[in-house]
Amino acid sequence: MYYPIDYDEPVFRPPSEANSVILQVTLGCSWNRCAFCEMYRSKKFSIKKPEQVKEEIIRVSREFPDVRKIFLADGNALVLPFDQLSDILDWIRRYFPRVRRVSAYALPGDLLRKSPEALKKLKEKGLSLVYVGIETGDEELLRLINKNETFATTAEGLLKAQDAGIKSSVMILNGLGGERYSRQHSMQSARLVNLVQPAFLSTLVLSFPYGEEHYRTRFRGEFNPLDTDGLLQELYDFIDSTELENTVFRSDHASNYLPLKGMLGRDKQRLLKLIHTAIHHPEAVRLRPEWLRGL
Repeated sequence: MYYPIDYDEPVFRPPSEANSVILQVTLGCSWNRCAFCEMYRSKKFSIKKPEQVKEEIIRVSREFPDVRKIFLADGNALVLPFDQLSDILDWIRRYFPRVRRVSAYALPGDLLRKSPEALKKLKEKGLSLVYVGIETGDEELLRLINKNETFATTAEGLLKAQDAGIKSSVMILNGLGGERYSRQHSMQSARLVNLVQPAFLSTLVLSFPYGEEHYRTRFRGEFNPLDTDGLLQELYDFIDSTELENTVFRSDHASNYLPLKGMLGRDKQRLLKLIHTAIHHPEAVRLRPEWLRGL
């Protein structure tokens, strides 16, 4: 079957980009050393040749001229130099005149390495949303998972993007530190999102694609995984500690035991009540079974 983009598999994208054109401008992740992440282990990071990217944009525009959303892959497309990103956004505007949103994964460090003027220019050219896996706001846990970020760099990078008019969608990883680090993980993660006030916030549950022992060997500290009640309690503590004004919250990924949707803070108490019920009266809610969470 013919397709106008020559993908280097596997390809990942956020759930909200299901109807977007996925345009690979980099391959893999430039860091690719986080203890919890196996997404790009089969790839060596590289930057796609600009002429190839442009040609694929042209081919896609011929097949799908009315594209409205484009997602720049792979793991952190914002690592590209400003000039290269600027050219890509110019090509997108030229060949997709009806496009409404261009988004990408980014690391906080990618945002910090761009000047405020560069980020504002990228926003003017169409980059309107960045997805950032902050994972946790806890300094100790960030070191243990080998994230190569700190509370300060994460906050600074996100605020810098938002000052340029680029919205952020951030993700917290439920269960990341296991039993020992659960409380500090939830508290410090809430402190971080309170400071940043992202447009979108989601939580996913830590998974073990190669088994718990594999993760334990890569995690640089004591790790005992949380059970279902522990994960729900950690989620409760996190949401309870948030002080968000107008953030769209989603915890409805396949990995989540209890699907949740709402606005924080408008729906904070409703969400807390649902989690409390799931912990103390699980028969009254519909928790996802373990086998379904892997789909």
